[in-house]
Order: sequence, then C-alpha cells, then structure tokens
Amino acid sequence: MARLADYYLVVTYDLDKRAEGEGQGRILQRFPEKDWEDSPFPQGVELFCQPSGWQLVPERQPASFFVAVLTDINSDRHYCACFTFWEGLDNPQLKKAEAGEVDEADDELTVVQPAQVFAPKSLVLVSRLDHTEVFRNCLGLIYTVHVDGLTVPMETVVGNLLTCVIPIAGGSQPGQQEKAASLRTITLGAGDRQVIQTPIDDALPVSGSTVAQLFRQLGIVNVLCLFCAALTEHKILFLSSSYQRLTDACRGLLAIMFPLKYSFTYVPILPGKLLEVLSTPTPFIIGVNSFFRSETQELLDVIIADLDGGTVTIPECVHISLLPEPLLQQTQTLLSMVLDPELEVADHAFPPLSTQPSALKIQDKEIRGVFLWLFARLFQGYRWCLHIIRIHPEPVIRFHKAAFLGQRSLTEDDFLMKVLDGMAFAGFVSERGPPYRATDLFDDLVANHVERIRQEETCPHKVMNHVKELAEQLFKNENPYPVVAMHKVQRPSENSQNSAQSQTPFPMLDEVTVELFIDHAAAKLKTAPPVVKAELKSMVPSGPPLGDTVDRNGNVMANSARRLEVVRNCITYIFENKMLEAKKLMPAVLRALKGRAARVCLTQELNQHVLQNRAVLDDQQFDYIVRMMNCTLQDCSHIDEHGIAAALLPLVTAFCRKMGAGITQFAYSCVQDHMVWATMQFWEAMFYSDVQNHIRALYLETEEGEQQNNHEEQDALGDGREISALELASEQSRLWPTLSKEMQTERVQKEESTVFSQAIHYANRMSYLLLPLDTSKNRLLRSTGLVDVESVSNSYVTNSIAGSMAESYDTESGFEDAESSDVANSVVRFINRFVDKVCNESGVTNEHLKALHTMIPDIVQMHIETLDAVHRESKRLPPIQKPKLLRPTLLPGEELVMDGMRVHLIPDGREEAMGLMGGPPLLPAEGAIFLTTYRLIFKGTPNDPLVGEQVVTRSFPIASLTKEKRISVSLPMDQFIQEGLQLRSCTFQLMKIAFDEEVASDLAEVFRKHMHKLRYPPHVQGTFAFTVGQSGKMVVEHKTKDKNQSLKTLSKNLVKSAKRTIGRQYVTRKKYSPPTWENRSSFQSELDEDEISVSEEVDQSSLTLSSTMRSSDRQTMSNVVERACCRDYQRLGLGTLSNSLTRSKNEPFRISTVNRMYTVCRSYPGLLIVPQSIPDTTIQRICRCYRQNRFPVVCWRNPRTKGVLLRSAGLHAKGVVGFFKSPNTPASGPSQADSISLEQEKYLQAIISSMPSYSESSGRNTLSGFTSTHMSTSDSSDKLRQPKIGALMKQVMGAKEEAPATFSRGAHGQRAKVISLSQPKVSGKARNTPRGKWGSIRGSGRLSAYNPDVGTRLAGKESPQPNGGPSEAFFLRQQKAYLYIIGDKAQLKGGKQDSFQQWEVVPIEVCDVRQVKNSFKKLMKACVPSSSTSEPNMRFLRCLEESEWMALLHRVLQVSVLVVELLDSGSSVMVSLEDGWDVTTQVVSLVQLLSDPYYRTFDGFRLLVEKEWLSFGHRFSHRGAQTLGSQNSGFTPVFLQFLDCVHQIHLQFPMEFEFSQYYLKFLAYHYVSNRFRTFLLDSDYERIELGVLYEEKGERKSPQVCKSVWDYIDRLNKKTPVFYNYMFSPEDEEVLRPYTFNSNLKVWDFYMEETLSEGPSYDWELRGWQERVAEETLDKADSGGPKSQRRIVWPCYDSLSKVVPDAITKLLQDLQSLEAELGQTSEKWKDTWDKMKAAQRTECKLESKPSFSSSLLMASNLSHQRRSQGVYLQESGVGSSINLAMDHEASATSTPVAGRPSTSTLYSQFQSTESENRSFEGILYKKGALLKPWKPRWFVLDKTKHQLRYYESRQDKECKGVIELAEVESVIPGTPTMGAPKNIEEKAFFDLKTTKRVYNFCAKDSMSAQQWMDSVQSCLSDA
Repeated sequence: MARLADYYLVVTYDLDKRAEGEGQGRILQRFPEKDWEDSPFPQGVELFCQPSGWQLVPERQPASFFVAVLTDINSDRHYCACFTFWEGLDNPQLKKAEAGEVDEADDELTVVQPAQVFAPKSLVLVSRLDHTEVFRNCLGLIYTVHVDGLTVPMETVVGNLLTCVIPIAGGSQPGQQEKAASLRTITLGAGDRQVIQTPIDDALPVSGSTVAQLFRQLGIVNVLCLFCAALTEHKILFLSSSYQRLTDACRGLLAIMFPLKYSFTYVPILPGKLLEVLSTPTPFIIGVNSFFRSETQELLDVIIADLDGGTVTIPECVHISLLPEPLLQQTQTLLSMVLDPELEVADHAFPPLSTQPSALKIQDKEIRGVFLWLFARLFQGYRWCLHIIRIHPEPVIRFHKAAFLGQRSLTEDDFLMKVLDGMAFAGFVSERGPPYRATDLFDDLVANHVERIRQEETCPHKVMNHVKELAEQLFKNENPYPVVAMHKVQRPSENSQNSAQSQTPFPMLDEVTVELFIDHAAAKLKTAPPVVKAELKSMVPSGPPLGDTVDRNGNVMANSARRLEVVRNCITYIFENKMLEAKKLMPAVLRALKGRAARVCLTQELNQHVLQNRAVLDDQQFDYIVRMMNCTLQDCSHIDEHGIAAALLPLVTAFCRKMGAGITQFAYSCVQDHMVWATMQFWEAMFYSDVQNHIRALYLETEEGEQQNNHEEQDALGDGREISALELASEQSRLWPTLSKEMQTERVQKEESTVFSQAIHYANRMSYLLLPLDTSKNRLLRSTGLVDVESVSNSYVTNSIAGSMAESYDTESGFEDAESSDVANSVVRFINRFVDKVCNESGVTNEHLKALHTMIPDIVQMHIETLDAVHRESKRLPPIQKPKLLRPTLLPGEELVMDGMRVHLIPDGREEAMGLMGGPPLLPAEGAIFLTTYRLIFKGTPNDPLVGEQVVTRSFPIASLTKEKRISVSLPMDQFIQEGLQLRSCTFQLMKIAFDEEVASDLAEVFRKHMHKLRYPPHVQGTFAFTVGQSGKMVVEHKTKDKNQSLKTLSKNLVKSAKRTIGRQYVTRKKYSPPTWENRSSFQSELDEDEISVSEEVDQSSLTLSSTMRSSDRQTMSNVVERACCRDYQRLGLGTLSNSLTRSKNEPFRISTVNRMYTVCRSYPGLLIVPQSIPDTTIQRICRCYRQNRFPVVCWRNPRTKGVLLRSAGLHAKGVVGFFKSPNTPASGPSQADSISLEQEKYLQAIISSMPSYSESSGRNTLSGFTSTHMSTSDSSDKLRQPKIGALMKQVMGAKEEAPATFSRGAHGQRAKVISLSQPKVSGKARNTPRGKWGSIRGSGRLSAYNPDVGTRLAGKESPQPNGGPSEAFFLRQQKAYLYIIGDKAQLKGGKQDSFQQWEVVPIEVCDVRQVKNSFKKLMKACVPSSSTSEPNMRFLRCLEESEWMALLHRVLQVSVLVVELLDSGSSVMVSLEDGWDVTTQVVSLVQLLSDPYYRTFDGFRLLVEKEWLSFGHRFSHRGAQTLGSQNSGFTPVFLQFLDCVHQIHLQFPMEFEFSQYYLKFLAYHYVSNRFRTFLLDSDYERIELGVLYEEKGERKSPQVCKSVWDYIDRLNKKTPVFYNYMFSPEDEEVLRPYTFNSNLKVWDFYMEETLSEGPSYDWELRGWQERVAEETLDKADSGGPKSQRRIVWPCYDSLSKVVPDAITKLLQDLQSLEAELGQTSEKWKDTWDKMKAAQRTECKLESKPSFSSSLLMASNLSHQRRSQGVYLQESGVGSSINLAMDHEASATSTPVAGRPSTSTLYSQFQSTESENRSFEGILYKKGALLKPWKPRWFVLDKTKHQLRYYESRQDKECKGVIELAEVESVIPGTPTMGAPKNIEEKAFFDLKTTKRVYNFCAKDSMSAQQWMDSVQSCLSDA
C-alpha cells in the first residue's frame, strides 16, 4: 500500500523578496511538517509552481492545473500537482509611493498603476504516484470548499487527503478479492467520492491518452524521429504554451520506449530560472514553455519539438540514426493504419461505411501495441545472448552484443549499435536479465509470439490484429474495471468564481488539527496487519533462438553446399597427407572462406581432428592449416560478431608441429596479426561464455548427484534437449532461499573459484596471442594497438598502450623502444586491465585478484622464453619453395638496367584478370619486375595453382609512364603488409606491384630512381631511340666519327646559317637546350625589318633556285625536296621546284624557300606553298602577325573545285584588330601596322584569286556566272548541300539548336534569302563594280564573337536590317564566301569585318590543351581503374562520360567535317587556331584524310603524318613530356586524339582504308614508346640540328635496329598482313562525311584490351620469339596420346588475333606453311592476295550467274554489298530499285529516300558507272537463248543513245549486250514460260519484240513491269 499524497502545501507570492519586477514564491504552509522517512520533501517546489516566474497581474486569471515532475537524488520521481488561483491584493507599488519608498528601479514607472493587483497562490500535492485526474479533483475540491464556503472544515479535507492509502498495483487476475485490492474508493469528507483504479501490472507504464495526443500533435515521422533520438541518447526539448501538454508529451514519449526505461535527465516542465540546464552535456528530455522560445534558439545540439506548431527541428550537427529498414517502413505503415485508417481505403470505389479511428484512449493503446511489437522484433532472441557468470549470491549477467548483432547481420547498423551501447539497454539487461523473476507482457511477447511475428511481418493486416490484441491487454492493465470508474466531486459554482465574495484570502489551516489526523492514521497503520501482495516469480522463458538470418547483401550463395564440400574435402586431404590434391583445392577454399558458413564449417571440421587438446602436424600440413586460419580470421571484424575467432581460439592452441629438440610451434604464433586479438570486448565475451559453460557444468554435476533416483522420470518427461545455463540458474535461484547457510556459502565459493581458474586460463591464452613470435619486433602492438578498455568505437589507438591506461607511466613518450621487455610490459598491462575488469564484474575476492596480478608477469615471461626457442628453430626451417624467376625476352639493343626483383603483381580494377568475369584468376601473380632501357616488364605465374603453369606478362615502355605512387599492400595469403608501387602508363596499362619481403627496401628505392632517370632523360638523346645498342652506359652522347660525313656537315651548315641569321641567341653545341617557345616568338617580332631584307638582297622570284644557294645548302635542299611534303605538293599540282623560267606563269602557287634556313618560322618546314603573286619579303613581314610566326600556308588543294586548305596559328592579340581594320580608313601616313594588315589582306586576296571560281565570276556580272565550269558537275549537288553546311556551321559555332543527323532534301526553297545589311551608299557602288557585288553579300553584321548573326548566310537565316537598308531582289545572292577562316572565338573579339572582303571568319571554341590533358587522365582511370569499386558513381560508363574524351573527339570531328563540306562546296578554308600545332594539325590532317582517298592508303597516311605532324612542328617531345625539361608540362596526347578520330572514321567506313585498325593501335603505342626516332623532337629544325632528319636514308649499318617507325612498318608489312585491311575497296574520289555525334562514337578497344600471355603485341621481334618457344613446347608435349584440337581462349590472356585469326589470315598462314613443307620458296602474302583478287574478278565475269558466296569473300567485288543492302536487300517500296536509281541520278549527294535511313549513313553518294545519261534503270530477269535459264541483269534505258543496255550487275562497267530501240517493234505483256523465277505474279512478265527476235522479261512485280513498258513505249513514241 502507498500514500496517495506525501505532502500538501500552499505556496504564495512573496511580497517581501521582490527584485525588480521578478517575484518569488514562498511556502505558506506545509503538511506534514517533518519529512517522511521513505520520501524526503523535494526542494525547490516553489519554482515549479510558477515555471514562467512569479508575477502580479492586473486582472484575475482563471484557475489552472498541471503536474510537474521532480527527480530526487535516488532518481525517484515525485509528481507535484499544482493548482493555481489568483487572489486580489492592494498594489504594493502604490503603497510604496505613499510611504515615499520608491527605489530607483520603480522611478520610471510613470505608467498609471491599477489600485488592485492579483497575486498567484498555488495548492500543491507531492506524491510518488501518478494519478493526475485524482489530484485534479482533490485540489479542486479544496478550492471549492474555500470559494463556495462549504460547511466542511478545511482541516478535515486536508487531513483525509494526507491519510489516504491506496494499493500500488492490482493482482494479475482481477478476481473478487483482488477487486478490493485494485479498486479503492476514497472520500475527503466533503460529500465527494472517487474510485481509484490501480494498474494490474506496475511494470507497464500508464499513459491515458497521452501517446495518441503526442502523435496528433507532431505526426508519425516526427514522433518516430524523437523516439529514435531518445533511444540513441540525444537531447530533446519540447515547447508548448500549455504546461499540462508538456507533461503529457514527455509521458507519452517515455511510454512508447517501454520496455526500455529512460535514465537521463527528465524534466517535463522546466522553470524559466533554470534554463541554463539546457546547456548540460548529457542527454535529456525537457519541456519548456514557448514563452522562452528565443532562449532556446542558440542551442546547437538540441532537437526541438514544437507541440503547438507540430514541427521537429533537428540541428545540422545532429545525426539521428533511424530504425533499420524494413522495420522503419513497417512501423510507419502500422502507425498510419492506427491513426488514419481511412488512408488505406481512400482510393476505393466503395469505401467501407465506417473507418473511424478508435477512441483516443483505445488509439493510445494501439500505438503502444505497435511499439511493443517493434521492440519484440528488435530484441527477439536476446536471452540467448545473455551470459550468466554468477548465480549466487546474486545473479550476474552480461550481454553478448557482438553475437546479437552477428545473428541479425546488423553489425553495420548505426541505430542498433547505439541502442545496445546505451544506458537504457544496460538497465534493460540488469532488470530483465535475471532468469527467475516476475514476468510481464513483454516477456511473454518475446518468448511465445516470435513465430507468429515472423510469419505475419509482411502482412500488415495480420500484424494489425496482433497489435489490437496487445492494445486490449494494455487497456485492461490500466482500466481493470472500466464500468466502475466514477467521480463525484463538487465544482465551484459559476458566480462564486467571479463574485466579489471570493476576495477573502485563502485561510491558514490549524496545524495541530491536521497533524493529529496524520498521527492518528499512522498509528492505525502500525496496528493493522501488513498487506502482503504475493509477487509471482517464475522462470523467464527464453523463446526460440534467432536463426541465422541471411547476410544483408543477400550472400545466400556464399553458403552454398558445394563450397562447404570443398572446404571439408580440402581438410580431409590435408590430414590424409594428400598434399597435391589439397594444393589444387586451396585457392577455391580461400575464396569460399569469404562466406560465413564456410568459416563456421572450417572450425567444426578442424575440431574433429583434435584429440585430447592436441594435434601434431608435419610442416606442410601446418602451413596449410595456418593459411586457412589466417584467411578465416582476415574477414572477421574486430568484434567477431559471428564467433569465428571464438571458435578458432581453442584450435590455435591445439594445432602444432614439432621442430626438433623438444620444441613445439603452435598455430597461434602464426595467426596473431588480426585486429580481433587486440580487442578487449572480444576477450570479455569469450571469457564470459566460458565461465557460463563451467558454472553450468558445476550445477549439472550437483544436480545429477541429487537426482540420480528420479532420473528415469525426467527422461520420460523432458524432450531430450539440453538445459540451458539460464534455466539452470533460474532453478537455482528458486531453491536458494531453502538452502542452509553452509550450503549457500559453499556454492558461492565454488562459483568464485570457477571464475578465478578461468581468469588464470585466459591470462595464458592472451599471452599466447598477444606476444609476437619475434618478441624483439613488437609487430602486433604497433600495427593494431591494444585497445583501451573504454574504447567501444572502431577508432583504435595506434601506438601500443604504453602508458595510456596502465598504472605506471614508465615510458616518456607514447611509443616504445623496440625491446623485448617492452612488448612484455604492454602485454602484461593489457592482461592486467582485462583481469581487473572481469574479476570485479564477476565478484572475485581481493586475495585472488592480487594473486592473479602477481602471476601475470611470470606467465608472460615464461611464454617469451618458449617463444625465443621456437623463433630460433623457425629460422632454420628450409624456406618455402618460391617459383623461379622467368627471364623476359629483350629486343635487339634493349638492355637490362636492373635485374629482376621478386614482386607480386596485384589485381587492379579490371575484372577480367581476377576471374570475376569467368575464366581463371590470373592475378595476383608472383614473379619479377625487370627494368630495361626501353621497358618495364613483369613476368611471373599466377598464384592460383589451377593456372599455375600459365605465364603472365605485363609491360609498357618506360617512356609512357605517367604516374608512379607508393602504396601499401596486404596479400590475401600473407599476414604482412608490404610496400608496393602503382605505375600507370599512357599505353593504358597499370601495374600494381608489391615487393616480396626478400627485396630490401633500399633496393626498391634504387629501382624508383633508375626508373625516373630513364623516364625523364636530361635530353632527348638520352631516350631509347638514340641510346639503343650502346651497351652498358645509360645515356651516352654520340662521340663516334660519323661515316656519312656530308650529311652531318649539311645539317651543321644549315644550323649555323640559321643561327647566324637569327643573331647569337642560343649557341653552344655541346649542350642543347631548346629555347622556350615564348622567346622564339617574341624575339622575332622585335627584329628590325631591314635586318631581314639584308639577307635577302636579290629578288628570289627572278633567280633560279640554285643560284641563290651555297653549294652545301644545295645538297641540303635536294634532301628537303626528297622529303615527303614535296612529293605530295607535286602530286597535288601545287607547284614544282623547277627553274622559274620554265614555270608556267599561270600556276597560282609556288614553292617558297623563304624558310629554308628556318629563319622565318622555326617550327615550319623548309619549303612552303604560298601564292605565286606574293614575294618572300611580304611573307617575312606577315609572319609577325601570327603566333610563333606560323603564317598561313597551303597544305592541300581540292582537285575538283581547286579550293585550297591553309593552316596557320592564331593571330597575335594586337594583330587581330589590325587585320580587320577597314583598308580605306584615312590615315596621316601609312603606319607600319597598317601596311602589314594591307599585306595580309593582299595575301588572302591572292589565295582567293587563285581559285578558278573567283577569277571567272569576277569576269561576269550575272548570278549564273557564279558557278564556274569547274563546278558544273557539282552544281546540283551544291544546291542540296548548302543547308547541310549551314546546319553544321550552327553546331560548330555552338548555336542553341542541334541539327538533326540527316538533312531534308529538296532543291526548292533552299537558297535562303540573304539580305544585304550594308549601307545604301555602298550598295550603290556595288551595282557598278564587280567586286562590290560580292561586297553586298557581306552584311554589316559585324563579325564578333558575340554576334548571333555570324555565318547566317551559311545557316540560311534572314538577318534583320538594323539601318533600314533596301532589301532589293538584287541582293539575294548565292550564299557563299570564297575563303572561310576557322578562328578561335576568344581571339576574334573586337574585330570589325569589312564589307568588301571576300572571306568570312567562323569563330569556334577549341579545346584547350589542358582540357585534353585532364580528360586523358580521367579516361585512363576509367579504362584502367586502380581498384575495383561498387560505387555507382565509379562505374565505367559514368567515368567515361565524366572524362569528356568522347566530347572532345566529337568537337574535333565536327569541325573537320564542316571544313570538308566547305572545301567540297568550292570555297577555300584556312584553319587558324591556337598556336597552329595542336588542334590545327588535328583538323587539317582529318580534313585531308576525309577528302582525299590517297591519304587512306599506307603511303598516303605516312605522308600525311610526316607532312602535317612532323614537318609542321607538332611538339611531340613537349606534349609527350619526353625529357626532364618538359616533365612539368605533363602528358598531353594530341596525336592520340587524332588517331582515335581516324579510328572512329575507320569504323564508319571500313572499306575506305588500306590499313587496319591494328595499324592505328601500333602507331598509338609507338608514338609514346620512344622506340623509334620518328616521333621525337618538336620540329624539323630540331631534327636537323641533332642530325636525325636525313640519316634514315644514310645509315643502314644495323638493319635490326630500325630508327623510323615507317621503315619498320614497311618491313613488317612485307612479312605479315597484320596491317592490311582485307575489306579495302575504295571508290574513286570518295569524300567521307562521318557522323560525329557522341552516340556514333565508340570507345577504342586500344584503351581496354590487354594480352597477359605475351604483353603488348606491338614489338614484333618478341612476338616471333614467343611463338617459336610455344611451338617447341608443343612439340615436346606431342609425344603423348591423341591431342585435342580444342583450345580454351581466355579474355585478357590470349591474343585473340593470334589464337583465333580471321579466315583470310589463316588461309595465308596455311598456304605459307604448306609451301614451306613442300620446300618451295613461299611468295609474299601481298602477291598471293593480289593474284587472288584478280583471279576472282575474272572468274566473276566468266561465270554465267553471279555466285553471291564467291563475291562475298572478296571485298574488292563487294561494291554492291557496301551499300549495306540499302538498294538490293531492302526493296520494300514499290519499284524502289528504279526510284533509287533515279534519285541518285538527280543528286550526286546521297539523300534519304522515303523514310528509309539514307544509304549515305554508310557511304556517300553513288557514282554512276557510266557517264551517259540514264533515263531509267533497274533489275529485270531476262530469259536466255534457247534452253538457257532466266537470269537477273541490270538494265539501263538510255534515251540519248536510244538503246537498252544490260550489265551483269549494277557496278559492272562493261556492257553485256545492247538492244537498239530503233529495231524494237512492240512491247506487250507476256506470260511466264518454263524456268521463270518462282513466286512472281503473272503481270510482271512482258515481251519486247524486235525485228530479229523476241526478248522475254520479268520484273519484280506488276507495277515495275508496267513502268518499264511505259518507259520503253515513251522512248519509241519520242523517236
């Protein structure tokens, strides 16, 4: 029984202690006066009566009531019910004023004061019970008695209240006698009655309707947030303007936390004076009136819940861990079903009639039911993780957190981890852990309903039913007798509340009377018999154990039976000594051990091989077992949640091997290097579980002794399962009170000594695992750090626990010196801490504890001594056999710089080699790394024995190394962490190597240094291409006397003269340092004009070439002439080097020798093509306007339109404006700038006038004159092509709209109106002057970078007229400029376009070199990732996209295609971007490749690269960072980008290229490899200076060392067809127009592929050698039985082209080997191939019907197939073959036909096979002569020649026969005859009658037959 109220007090406003407006309360009276012994009077009650402060108010307030909660020092809660009303009193301020006592503070109160103010008075009940309603009624009654002046004496009422006693909790079943116990009717003697119901079970919280109220105020998500925050110990603050609501909210939050109890600060109503409590560092739940909201704003880590506004504010720095999914989702669903049942049926067509939520009280219980269900799921099976370590005298219980989390596989879950570590859960364990106690609803739920919960969890409605059952129980608990609830309490009458009568102050009570009441009641209680409520204790059921849940990642497959079988077999083999079998299985076992089931299986299997705690193995067995243990432990986390380490612990002390001389090595000395052994929590959990087992055994023995007699009955009864420790403990606890004292003490002692013996055992075990084998090394301690006891988190202290926790701080620093004593000390300390902790918790006596502390150092010392002996012996063991190092094969001239160092090649992010994509795991592999003068080579064998005989090779040229970084690597099988290197190469290779422990670390350092030296030689002469074959010495200068003297002198002369001309700017031959590019350009512009003209006294054009040169120079010039460029210029007809007299005057261009000494432009070639009319002096002046002096020169001419392609650098910033200045601006005198810009214009004009189209149009004034004769062929096509250019132009210039991939055709309306924007005056002139005609086209829309109208003429848009110029029809012209200048947007700002010029600038944005560099880095990381990752952001395609490499390709290709279109439309184009050597080179080369089929052959491509890339000075050395000087600039693959573009074009036009894709890869590899000199140095000038330009012709001393990549390719091409493209079948004059959209571009497989069997395949000498070796080994192996023809081909290992060659290569190889067998001299493959082609052509002609199969073989005969079956195989439209023919006749450009994708997608336009006019053509079947079959033929109806010809096929040039139309008599429908084609309708046949014979024809259907007949008929009638 308990008192209803402990204290009753009256608190009033204290008038004496007023401080400036802040009042205070004081206790007026309090009963009883002396404290009760069991509950002292709480201090500070007066603060809580008025939490917002005591204040006087001018008007009376209504009475208020709320309950505050105070917590005392013993953490007991006192409920203070405060009833406050207001009493009037005279204003103290006015009184003061009359008495003249106004203090300073009140001085300012000039406000009119009311005469009467009201002061609060509070009636307070303090109780330990929480009966809010009863308190409200009682205090209300006292107030009513006072107000209404009832006749009852107040003392009686208060006396009755204080003496009222009620039961604490009812019985479990409300029977009749319990009814009296749980129901209590009380009366205070004022005619009132109240029934108090006490809850049946006191353990369950009483919530009324507070929980439901809380959810209504805040909503589901917010309350769940608060719930999780409270459980994970965050600070929570409630705000509301109502005090009672604050109390209710806090109570509700606590109620849903059941069965956990909140144990931190809990203040539902916090007075304003105590607000500083909110900055406490501990968690809390506090309520504060919203009045103080502003004070709560600066709290940074408090979650604020505003009950009135319904919001929860979580600060940024607070992270709330939410419930794990799917629990969170399910809980939310259930809550919404309770709170808002209509939600579910809101969408139903026929919603049920009533879906009202339950009444608030019931709803409240339903919500609590949901949370009970939630906790039952969270904590199910928790009793199986309890360790009972003492039973007597008090049970001591520990919770095994790791196992609990492991079973749920929620170790990663933040929420559960925090809850289990929290105080609330610790309380839960200590309260609910004991196995013998009273049970409640939760115990029942967690024990007996687990199955039900598990089955129903996915079905919300079933769960809901369960929740409702729980709610019913909860409701019943709170309201055992809902019917009886009645309150009869008088309320104060309405008028009395407001009447003046209530002015009488609340009376003081007579203390004596009240005290008498209390004493009387106390005496009565003493005499009464004590009420004993029988507490029903029972054994707490444990419920079913939690089955192993599937790993969260769904690793079901990891536990597949097959894997467990493998583990078992392997162990069996090991113990049966079948080592070979075991070795084969080992890799599979190590992989299987990643799964948890396999690890458990391993421990079980090993256990079976242990006899009497010992298992002696031989060396190899021991080695295997240790490896398996290490692998098992490697994946264990430090808390060992699956108990794997725990299961291995007894085993590591059991398995051992004899090492001679009585020394035994146990397995533990080899498995120490794992986190788990250094984790205190692990050892504690292990210790407790062992103690529990021993204590269980202890009591099982005693029981067996006692129960021998009734043993038989037990068996019959029990279900044969073992009794768990908790069940035993429960039984013992029940018996405990019945035992005698002696028995009790005996049991306590037995338990204590059990614990003590275990502690000794564990001290030994820990020393085994913590002391390293080599105690001098201190290895374990340093790498893992023994963890602090307190540290529960995963962040470990990295240095060992030198002094951080131990009693003695014996070292100055935190780190230790590596002495053995030191290791011993830290281990001793670690064990001491462990022993202290567990012994204190499990109640070991102090004597025993001291004994332990003295024993531990001795145990450790003894163990160290045994270890020393073992360590000595283990050093004598023969080392494990390592695979022998394989030597790599070297190229001729390549030498080893460092011999092989043993390393492991570790897998990177590429999955093929690791076997993840199928196939064997080739990596990791063990072998050696070799550093040669040319390459870095790894050669070794895979660690996986299944592929152990394969050889793995990975190598790359040292010159291609782009990044080297140190890494540390732990290999799966060793325990050691090794240092390693990660080397990345721009040949898309990555090597991650870990040095073997036998490699000394300084050796690794030497290796790095050598690598750096080789990668960045001080000068280009140090690269492999120069040093090749110069033995031994690393980098040597040429000192030998040169045979080819003349060439050397030439180049010297050349350089000398260049130096002389330029001035002594950079001399010293000894050490060449190329000048920086900045200098080169700047000093040239400083030179004075005359200085140049001095050296050029004679006018060169008038002299012969030879007369102007000295003899030595002449020799050089002849070499220059032989250079590729000149051959090409002559091929293009751009000028010859013959004598000027014989040179025809009308040739527009000439070859200028102005740069022969490289004085005009250092980075240009010696001979340049310039317009005929421009003298060299002009050139010298013009060049200064351009960056690096790279002025415009011609590099290609369109043979058809005679438009030329020019290249130059961008203009200097100052040159731009001058260039666009209008020439007719009046100037005071011709300034130099003006004259230069005039000369520039002259230069451009000269180029324009060289074009035939220009010279003719200027002659005629009519529009028609514009299209010159040269262009008449393409006239019609031009009309059609114009819009395409416009669209291209828009894209390139970055207009907003994207052009579609194909363009609509149609000749009408495509000449867009272009209206002149020039001023009227100009247009007037324009009518007379022919030049003006073109001028008028130039709008005055100024060409600046921001002008949207740029290129509008091309884009075909109308421009508005800003100045209202006349828009006469005259100004509608052909929209085309003669010369387009492709310039950089950024440079062209501010330039004015003159209206007379005939060129147009197309501003584009070019990609910066930096962009290319960064993009390439990202591309490498995408294609060759350094580690595998599962992040979606790091997937290949995402990384590829982020690299933007494809976007850059797209941009370059797009510009190139635009230029091609412009050139093809008859204009000239000048590409003038950046410095003229990166993007310019790319664009110019691509344009030539697309426009001129010659460049798509071997010779042409070589010529293109030599001309545009090498001669025109692309800076290969600088961009490739080939020397020390350019190291900082980094690797920028501009040339690789170009090759990638070529590869893209090759993919789209496979028949247009003579070379294969492999050729491009070969160049891509060797342009960075530095094996050849071709791609070294930055310009011809530098090559001449070093004497490498012309040596290729001279020295042929060592044929095996090729200096030029071209020679090498030629040589190789003679031997093997690897570079040749069998599909090569070019069309004449074909211009390619590839698609450039990103979707059309493919990733080049060069970036992705690798061949681990032989390394990169680009050094063919190595390849041949390897093939020979392979053949020899095959021959040896042949001797055995029959050999299978099948071979396994592995991705990333085998070279596919070699293993699975294409058919033609294979046939050629077979042919060669057959010839060799027959002893014939085999002819070259090319000759064979050419013969084949020729033979096949003639065969096709001779054969009577075209065999499709034979023609398919040879691409040369495939021109009809190249149409991608567009015409022949897709004939869906009626007569479409004929239509197509007509269309292609109409437009030379390919155009889409009626919805079918245009055939031009594959190849551009048809070229008609004969020049004659074809009126109609198509396929017809023709019946042969007598007895001959029907055959399909290509018929052409020619009106002009008046004949019908037929050909074998569409492409055939030679006509098979002719029918003269003159002889035709009639065309009539025919009938099918014998042998006619099947499945063709009758009407498709028709006959043609001539004078000689009748021809029978058959078309493909009746429609086309009709068309043919009509066409022939019309021809006849025309004739």
